[in-house]
Amino acid sequence: MPEICLAGTGGMLPLKDRYLTGCFLEYSGKAILIDCGEGMQVALAAADLKISRIEMLLITHDHADHVTGLPGLLLSMGNCSREDALDIYMPESSLRVVKSLMSVCGRLPFEVRLHTLPDKEAVSFKADKIDPMLTISSLPVKHSVRCLGYSLKLEKKPVFQPDKAKELDIPVKYWRVLHSGEAVTLEDGRKILPEMVTGDKRDPVKVTYVTDTLPIPEIEDFARDADLFICEGMYGELDKKQSMNEKRHMLMQDACRLADKAGVKQLWLTHYSPAEKYPENYEKELKKLFKNVRISKDGEKITL
Repeated sequence: MPEICLAGTGGMLPLKDRYLTGCFLEYSGKAILIDCGEGMQVALAAADLKISRIEMLLITHDHADHVTGLPGLLLSMGNCSREDALDIYMPESSLRVVKSLMSVCGRLPFEVRLHTLPDKEAVSFKADKIDPMLTISSLPVKHSVRCLGYSLKLEKKPVFQPDKAKELDIPVKYWRVLHSGEAVTLEDGRKILPEMVTGDKRDPVKVTYVTDTLPIPEIEDFARDADLFICEGMYGELDKKQSMNEKRHMLMQDACRLADKAGVKQLWLTHYSPAEKYPENYEKELKKLFKNVRISKDGEKITL
């Protein structure tokens, strides 16, 4: 099952007790990191996360608190003897900034492959490097620069039923192939379909991550039925609403309303303003808007 950790929950600048926003998602020993603010390798270590497992980075946008940790992370990976290629996905408009940041790294002992995503239209792609059944979708959101939200959807194989396979006298060597969804033809000429030895299809696992944006309606469909919705909530004070609109951010209350309309199972708030010292003070009020909201902290973890 996927394991998710918010290595940092801060926005704008790191604090002594709050790292900048970064989300670490691990499945079967391979991980995806969303955003890479200053000191991210330190935040990951503090959360007891292994940077050697990161196979892919997803960058939401090129503001400093989301990308300036990239050189440090890459150099740390190199110093840990990494040799496997690393894939970085980002909005088209962020490519120049990412290349500039990488220029201070010198020659890394592994390949870094840069991929750009449209910053004016939603797209989806298979993350085969992590798992063939994982799809990543992006959504252009509304910030002061081009910015993307991400949804990760992991389809789950139906449960393999060995008793059925034994009843049909199917050799064990074919079980894995059938469980992967492929039909097999036995030595006696019988064709066995996967559904003959598996149970009902299981619901996928979905995680949606959105930060640095106005609470636009498109996010509701993008996060629809997510098992976990991670969303920014810079402030809990309602009198900050006009300021947030001008800066194209959202309040904690905005995130709760989006979560409710999207029908998500859980909401984790993140990307708190450094001026918001005690976001937990708003928990009682926020639960009236969305019951399953969590005022997350650095190192917050969950297994879905």
